Amino acid sequence: MDFDYLKKEVIAFYTENKLNTVQEIGLPGIFAPPIIGIAHAEDPLFIELKKPQVVGSHHLLPSGWLKNARTVISFFLPFTDRVRESNTQNSLPSREWLYGRIEGEKFNNALREFIADLICQNGGSAVVPVGDNKFQIKDLRSNWSERHVAFVAGLGTFGLNDSLITREGCAGRFGSVVSSIPMECSSRSYENLQQYCSMCLQCVQRCPAGAIQEDGKDAQVCSRYINEIKVRFSPRYGCGKCQTAVPCQGKIPV
Repeated sequence: MDFDYLKKEVIAFYTENKLNTVQEIGLPGIFAPPIIGIAHAEDPLFIELKKPQVVGSHHLLPSGWLKNARTVISFFLPFTDRVRESNTQNSLPSREWLYGRIEGEKFNNALREFIADLICQNGGSAVVPVGDNKFQIKDLRSNWSERHVAFVAGLGTFGLNDSLITREGCAGRFGSVVSSIPMECSSRSYENLQQYCSMCLQCVQRCPAGAIQEDGKDAQVCSRYINEIKVRFSPRYGCGKCQTAVPCQGKIPV
């Protein structure tokens, strides 16, 4: 099983799966085609994620999910232009964004499981960390951060808003699978954590909660605002204002 085969199968799944649509609001596509990165399970950057200033000591290594882990498959699902553009107003999150956040995660979960099944069908073993019973979130930090995993896998670098900026921008969702099958790993075209961020500060102005400042983002403030949104729009929630109507919405701005 090589990268080209994986990519072909993932694109076929993306094209055919109806979970990427929301008939209820006439949304023909939640996500644009995914981009994929591969990290070696023993990449030393995974150890760096255990530092308290990064994620924390509770963050598990790939081998903590799968003993014979060889690679980590990471992917980014960019929201379609319709979902992104709908959320550019300075107001509450758009209907398309809220559906994209919640109904879109059903598609994301299905893609995670599809990749895991594909690995098993090709003689390997696989674990989807966010679907495993070991997955935990403590003090707003999970023991498997898919944004940080994507950074290790070469998909992008962080912005001031704590989103990961990929070549398709930052407005979208991440997923990952730990695999026992060796594959050629992706290269990282960056050297530091925020290399793709232009520090334009537009996300500071866009944040309705005031959670983002020039020195970074306060996750607690952001979380409290999201909880307010959830009360208003339950069972859906989200915001995404700092990911839309900003230079990194759909591209690398630098």
